[in-house]
Amino acid sequence: MKKNVAVVYGGDSSEYKISILSGKYVARSISRDKYDVYEVFVRGARWCVVEGGTEEIRPVADIDKSDFSCVLDGRRIHFDVAYITIHGTPGENGLMQGYLQMLGIPCTTCDAHVASVIFDKCSCKRFLSGAGINMSKDVYLQKGDRYDVAEILAQLRLPVFVKPVIGGSSFGVTKVKKAEDLQEAILNGFKEGDALIIEEGIKGRELTEGVFRNGDKIVPLPVTEIVPEGEYFDYEAKYLGKSKELCPAPIPEELAAELGRLSSHIYKYLGCNGLVRIDYIWDGKDIWFLELNVTPGMTQMSIVPAQVREAGIDIADFLDILISGAR
Repeated sequence: MKKNVAVVYGGDSSEYKISILSGKYVARSISRDKYDVYEVFVRGARWCVVEGGTEEIRPVADIDKSDFSCVLDGRRIHFDVAYITIHGTPGENGLMQGYLQMLGIPCTTCDAHVASVIFDKCSCKRFLSGAGINMSKDVYLQKGDRYDVAEILAQLRLPVFVKPVIGGSSFGVTKVKKAEDLQEAILNGFKEGDALIIEEGIKGRELTEGVFRNGDKIVPLPVTEIVPEGEYFDYEAKYLGKSKELCPAPIPEELAAELGRLSSHIYKYLGCNGLVRIDYIWDGKDIWFLELNVTPGMTQMSIVPAQVREAGIDIADFLDILISGAR
């Protein structure tokens, strides 16, 4: 008997349009031989099943939030698994995971606790600080805190990156190269959230790697090198073609192997499940952790699907592994 899979996309963050693209690609790619697939759009209070096979959002049934079900053609549909592709809240910060856990419905991502720790960039770094992982120096600010730009720059060397701690897709992120620009960058960051992390920039090559669980085995995917046209991997670089993404990364085999070991270590240390993507900087000598994505982009042009193809794995088979491992 086929399982009913809800591919959940949308969300309430600045990234919801990217989430829709990810969700629709995943929904198209899941094997219909094993699963009945339903696309579920979530935004604000509106949760609904939408028509599949179209780029439009065309609601066909409302979701009953009391048990995460719907009624289609006079028949109530209960979902066996939720494949979450929401970037940002509520699908990347643990809220959706917590809701599904209370209902006993498996999902394809990390659990609520792990997702919430990872989603907060500062919490994730603090958690990993005891795992022997290289991380850049940083200063943490909450909205309303008193701060002095000169004191911040006495602790950190320019350039620095100002990032909302719970943001994604580079919204609200600014690279600051001059002291006089830091104040404006902080104000810009607070437009996206109530807390910021200001990190010392590390010069080097940006590398990223997907990691997933296949049964009891943690499997790193081939490494991708990101070569942005601009200063860093910003929104335009990620989604508007303003970067080169080289997979496999043109790096020494021993470095690729070391990254695989490090990614697997981080995945296990945090207690991850499903698919995550981990971003690094390699300065030519050391590997530096940047951040981790609980629900990485899954459009046709996204980094992880390219890594899956490079690994020689059929995308339908890959998604089957993630769905089968949902918990």
